Amino acid sequence: MLHCWCFRAWLWRPMWILAGVLLWSTVKAQISYTIPEELKEGSVVGNIAKDLGLDVRDLANRNLRIASESGNTYFIVDLAKGELLVNSRIDRESLCGQNAECRLPLQIVIENPLQLHRVEINIQDINDNAPEFLTKESIMKISESITLGRRFSLERAVDPDVGTNSLQSYSLTENDCFRLNVKTSKDGRKVPELIVDKALDREKKAIHNLVLTAIDGGSPPKTGTTQIQVVVEDVNDNEPKFQLNSYKASVPESAASGFSVLTIKATDLDDGVNGEIEYYFDAHTSDDVKSVFEINAETGKITVIGKLDYEGRKSYTFDISAKDKGSPQLQGDSSVQVDILDENDNAPEILLTSLPSPVNENAPIGTVVALINVKDLDSSANGKVSLSLPEKSPFKLNSSFDNHYSLITNSLLDREKNPELSVELLASDSGSPQLKTRKTIKVKVLDINDNPPLFTQASYDVYIRENNPAGASLFSVLAFDKDQDKNAMLTYTIKDSKFQDIPVTSYFYINSENGTIFSMNSFDFEKIKLFKVVVQASDHGSPSLSSNTTVNVFILDQNDNVPVVIYPSASMGSVSHQRMPRSAKMGHLVTKVTAVDADSGHNAWISYRLAEATDSSLFAVNLYTGEVRTKRSVSEQDDASQRLLIEIKDNGEPVQSTTVTVDILIEDGLHEPVSDFRHKASEKDKKNSKITFYLILSLASVSVLSLLTFFILLIKCARNSRGNASCFRRDSDGYKNPNRNLQIQLNTDGPIKYVEVLGGDMMSQSQSFGSYLSPMSEFSDLTMVKPSSTLDFKDTLRGLDASLPDSAWTFECQQVSQYCLVHRYTV
Repeated sequence: MLHCWCFRAWLWRPMWILAGVLLWSTVKAQISYTIPEELKEGSVVGNIAKDLGLDVRDLANRNLRIASESGNTYFIVDLAKGELLVNSRIDRESLCGQNAECRLPLQIVIENPLQLHRVEINIQDINDNAPEFLTKESIMKISESITLGRRFSLERAVDPDVGTNSLQSYSLTENDCFRLNVKTSKDGRKVPELIVDKALDREKKAIHNLVLTAIDGGSPPKTGTTQIQVVVEDVNDNEPKFQLNSYKASVPESAASGFSVLTIKATDLDDGVNGEIEYYFDAHTSDDVKSVFEINAETGKITVIGKLDYEGRKSYTFDISAKDKGSPQLQGDSSVQVDILDENDNAPEILLTSLPSPVNENAPIGTVVALINVKDLDSSANGKVSLSLPEKSPFKLNSSFDNHYSLITNSLLDREKNPELSVELLASDSGSPQLKTRKTIKVKVLDINDNPPLFTQASYDVYIRENNPAGASLFSVLAFDKDQDKNAMLTYTIKDSKFQDIPVTSYFYINSENGTIFSMNSFDFEKIKLFKVVVQASDHGSPSLSSNTTVNVFILDQNDNVPVVIYPSASMGSVSHQRMPRSAKMGHLVTKVTAVDADSGHNAWISYRLAEATDSSLFAVNLYTGEVRTKRSVSEQDDASQRLLIEIKDNGEPVQSTTVTVDILIEDGLHEPVSDFRHKASEKDKKNSKITFYLILSLASVSVLSLLTFFILLIKCARNSRGNASCFRRDSDGYKNPNRNLQIQLNTDGPIKYVEVLGGDMMSQSQSFGSYLSPMSEFSDLTMVKPSSTLDFKDTLRGLDASLPDSAWTFECQQVSQYCLVHRYTV
């Protein structure tokens, strides 16, 4: 800054000379002030008016001003007081840098008259800056083999202050290996140096952390620091050393390849490759040692690689070396002694003096199965052998004399559970460690006939349709026998039993080899519904064993019966003759045709149809009840003799049908109470057509309730049947026949309602008759049925009364004709 100021002064010199010539009389003597840097704004530098000998009152009129050569307005003049004041912050370091002197020249210009005065401001330094290092942390690497007194230059600190406020000295933290030296360079700067004062040893201390401090001369002094980390680099100056001068180990003679003998360990205080160790056999190690042992170069683990034999060699001694990877390579030595331990290395042997003999499953306890001998090549306790069997074995050992045994049965055998027994023999010696030998022998168990055949089911249910072809295969039963060979060969037979005094074998045949059952006859559902066939399976053992099962053969109904007309009865002739008055009105009941079907279920549902008529416009037949009524009133023009051909069909597949011929004679003056009733009913219906609808709805409701009541009775009957109770009990004055059952069943199928009368038990001849009732009929129904026996139907009728509360029932039986009359009339 001083040079700059001098240069500017040199450039202004011609102008000053000119100004001096022109204003010689106006330039006065130079004034100098000295102030410290960093003064506050407004601080007084000096009284410029007093020092220049000016009247303060004239300063404003004479226009006193400051002309600074640098162009910076660091100062101003207080014209009221004539004082020179600091106008802005003054930093000596930014103005003059490291120059010892720092001057700011000012020019005081006064007009009227014009005067020029020079003022020089000396800026004094203050200690406002601390020494500072460019880097706060640094790392130095020094080898541990470095010579003592070696010097390393350190980073210098910078302090912008000058004079005594500038950097004066350095200091180093206390340590054992280094000291600090400060030298002065040609330019006067102080340079710190690190000197190795003591030999370094990385193995003792690998890193030294130092703090370098720079101190200035201010009061108080200011400091700056930097961290120096000295890393001591390793050299290969330590040889590997084994933990022991000699090693000892013991190895059993049966040690297999890979068996670990021991692990040797050496350490090297050096670092890096200088401390990496590899292990070797000594150069003079014999080949027989190397053929039995090997050493892992990385881990120092010594393992067995050959076969050891105590009887051949009892001990091995050899030298080992540990070498590092440094340069030059250093080596450490030690020795190893391996003792071979004698052990029980011969296992016992199990010898069969005789091969195992097959034994019957019913063989008595104590039966000899095999003879056994044991031996061991070892001696003393190692050669002492004991033979044993596992627990819960069906056999046991008897010792006859030293090391000789006999294997005998210890329990009864069962071939079906174990046809062949595996006997595990265990021979153990008394050595340490104990050696054992296991040997398994197979003992075959011979079969005896001790298991009867067993069917897959206790009973079988078979369903066949009636009219089946004779000789057809019906079903196959299957039985198993746990025995073997001929004891398991089975023969199937049908046990002798009779049905209706006829042997069951007359109805069925069974294949004795495979149990297939064939029918020998064609069956009729209407005659028989169930057969109980007892099948026996017998094996071929001695003695033969057998077991039975029951095959329930259910006969299913087919539509093979034509409806039979029971009214008009055939005994009345082939043609039925009926009379009716000529005054009959529409709806007059002429007659009623009743038929029954010996089939069951849907096959027995009967319908009626008018096939032919002399006048088809006069008569109609009810489809479901068989009632023949007039379709219109009889007129005088109608023939007196009318013939009707009525066809009767069942509901089976295929349909079976029959016909009946009815001759009707129309007579004049015949009384017609029924016609009058129908006429009155017709007139009443005409008055109120809604009553008919309500009656039909009521009848349908009663029918539904009747069906529900009937089903409840059936459920109750089924529950009571478990206790051998009968659903319908006869009165004490009735006929008693425990072998017969009477079932009167109310059924419905759409508009058809019928009563089905079933008589007889499941194993006897039975008949089924039905009376079909139409809900549209308002008159009594008459049905002729032929029961299988004379029964008392009082309880049955009570059930029907409960099922049809709108009807009354009567039942009449004619013992001679073997027919019963069921009559229902509307209440």
